[in-house]
Amino acid sequence: MTPLYVATATATNGRDGRVSTADGTFDLGLSVPKGLGGPGGEGTNPEELFAAGYAACYGSALKLVGGQAKVKTSDIRITAIVTLGKSEEGFGLAVELHGHLPSVPRAQAEELMAKAHQVCPYSRATRNNVEVKLVVAESA
Repeated sequence: MTPLYVATATATNGRDGRVSTADGTFDLGLSVPKGLGGPGGEGTNPEELFAAGYAACYGSALKLVGGQAKVKTSDIRITAIVTLGKSEEGFGLAVELHGHLPSVPRAQAEELMAKAHQVCPYSRATRNNVEVKLVVAESA
């Protein structure tokens, strides 16, 4: 792999600490959600950060494959729903990617989402390790 960009982030004190990037673009407090036995609070958590990153990356992949297919994708919106769960093997993640493509017919939207899932770096990184469900969402 030829590196194109390198991102560096540091987490201090795990789920109830802070996370920041080396370039200073963000420095966020973390808090353990009530659903995981924590106090909740104003801080974010690793699952929210992963959901945000995956939604943005997948949205870019969708714009790429849409452009290649000459489909207008400027009004798309991706919502990533990340679930942290526990199984016999330990903790794991599941993801649902909801694509809102109001100007694209449903069958074409499903096809574009499947293609984007093949090229998105997050999708490639999680393939065969994290269950990812693609959903063409009704526009709201």
